[in-house]
Amino acid sequence: MIYKVTPQQALQKYWGFNNFRSTQLEVIESVLAGQDTLALLPTGGGKSICFQVPAMCIEGICIVVSPLIALMKDQVQNLQKRGIKAYCIISGMHSREVDVILENCVYAQVKFLYLSPERLLSDMVQLRIQRMPVCLWAIDEAHCISQWGYDFRPPYLQLAALRNLHPKVPFIALTATATTDVINDIQLQLGFRKQNVFIKSFERKNLTYVVNEVDDKQLRALQILNSVTGSAIIYCRNRRRTQETALYLNQHNITADFYHAGLTTMQRNNKQEDWIKNKIRVMVATNAFGMGIDKPDVRLVIHIDMPDNLEAYYQEAGRAGRDEHLAFAVLLFNSNDIADMHQRVAQNFPVLDVIRNVYSALCNYLQIATGFGLNDEFEFDIVNFCKVFKLDAYQVSAVLHILEMDKLIGLTDGVFMPSRLHILLQNEDLYRFQMEHPELDVLIKTLLRSYGGLFDDFVQIHEGEIAQRCKLEIPELINKLLLLQKYGVIEYLKQTDKPLLTFLHQRVPNTHLEISVSVLAARKKRYEIRLKAMTQYAEEKHKCRSLMLLSYFNEEIKQRCGVCDYCRNRNKLNINEIEFEAIMQSIKEHIAHGSFDDESLLKSLNTRHPEKALAVLNWMLDHELLKVDKQNNLALA
Repeated sequence: MIYKVTPQQALQKYWGFNNFRSTQLEVIESVLAGQDTLALLPTGGGKSICFQVPAMCIEGICIVVSPLIALMKDQVQNLQKRGIKAYCIISGMHSREVDVILENCVYAQVKFLYLSPERLLSDMVQLRIQRMPVCLWAIDEAHCISQWGYDFRPPYLQLAALRNLHPKVPFIALTATATTDVINDIQLQLGFRKQNVFIKSFERKNLTYVVNEVDDKQLRALQILNSVTGSAIIYCRNRRRTQETALYLNQHNITADFYHAGLTTMQRNNKQEDWIKNKIRVMVATNAFGMGIDKPDVRLVIHIDMPDNLEAYYQEAGRAGRDEHLAFAVLLFNSNDIADMHQRVAQNFPVLDVIRNVYSALCNYLQIATGFGLNDEFEFDIVNFCKVFKLDAYQVSAVLHILEMDKLIGLTDGVFMPSRLHILLQNEDLYRFQMEHPELDVLIKTLLRSYGGLFDDFVQIHEGEIAQRCKLEIPELINKLLLLQKYGVIEYLKQTDKPLLTFLHQRVPNTHLEISVSVLAARKKRYEIRLKAMTQYAEEKHKCRSLMLLSYFNEEIKQRCGVCDYCRNRNKLNINEIEFEAIMQSIKEHIAHGSFDDESLLKSLNTRHPEKALAVLNWMLDHELLKVDKQNNLALA
């Protein structure tokens, strides 16, 4: 294969780096050799480089599939800043806007086209992709293709059909977290010609994992922030808690702000920018925050509420220390959290009658009659919906997720779409129109002077700036833009930041709503298994945190991390690993076969280092591996 540039040249030219991170170059070379490739790189491991660099090395366009709209927009903006032509097609775009982008990808020198799986699978998009010079399929967040994964997305199951469009083009699938079952399933579902996996170790040697069982979480978070310097994220489970915690920290002289999906896009962007620039130290957020944010100097991530699974915890905790310097990931929990974890099962998997009632309310809210609604798209305000029908927001979210899993609806997060404008007439026709409509001439000239490329593509515009230059009030300007659109001169798309809900099937009567009970039961079982693993991680007091996480992801490393809360307690004993395990095993065997108090046990052990045996004995009592009965004899807990 003839390269336009080598991987090293592309990395240096477009990204300004001289060297690849661990595993990146091996993945890139596999892709350039035309092999289907699965890359598992933990959060901060540089996954995007693994498909962006090889795409820059060869001719053609790379089609990137991702479920994360905000992340797609962010990557496209970053590529454009580097002088690389890239587009994304997301829900909420006008059909004319999509059409223009697809035409550019067919005829212009476009290098990257980002799409959601739902968009990619439409007939219109696939027909155009057949005409594009595709060089690579990149499937981001590839764990979404596996029903064994924690974030399964049904549209991902159809991605293997892309091979029919360009049979010789390889796949690269990328994810930060996957168990062995998910790794195998990704390759199976995408139809890999042969198994080909690159795994960067999940071990984060610079990250110290800590679990604290405490009653007052806000106080403990404050204490930790006062003992660890630097930028921090605190994750909470609900919006109210983010606001309460941020207020508490500010009252105690820690600069903090809150972030959740209920804020406007402008509010979220401003808060995120202040945190990135270290104008505030702590961002208190729901899990809507952090995905794709390239802030390497986060020193601390605190979870005030437990996530549902270890995959989510590992990803969120991994946003600390991306610069590979010392950082901390702290989980705070108490008995209330454990009880809450069990309640989540019922909340996330409501009975069929509840599902049907929410479905009926949703159809009525959106004014969809029985037999109608197929492929209709709506801006959807879940808060208002719950208020109108007096429904619990958490339960509604769970039902929407179930309807999405059963391919009845598609739901996107709210994403800011700025106003865009595209001139439909050619130069001569536009000039003629200006002569015939002098009252619109100044506005048209202002648009042409203010923005380039209006004849070729949809261009982002700012109504406030245009109104100021035309000496118009904004409502008057918008009326004139709408008038130009009515005349067929322009296509004008007003800004929006609402979530979008798409009906993938026409409305059916409640009694005919089909939800697979067996499939739902299987999902519930997998959810319970993950929930149990998360709970065990929190409650475990006798294992290295890092080793527990690595074992969950099927990575076997025998050596303790030496820095987590468990290891630090162990290290205080000043006993090496082999000695400690040998003494502890000897104590267990003695107690299993006889009755001893602590003094008689130490004599019975007959060790040359009684001080070490005493230290291990005390450690076992402190960590509740041993207990003392009513006769003051030691017993195994």
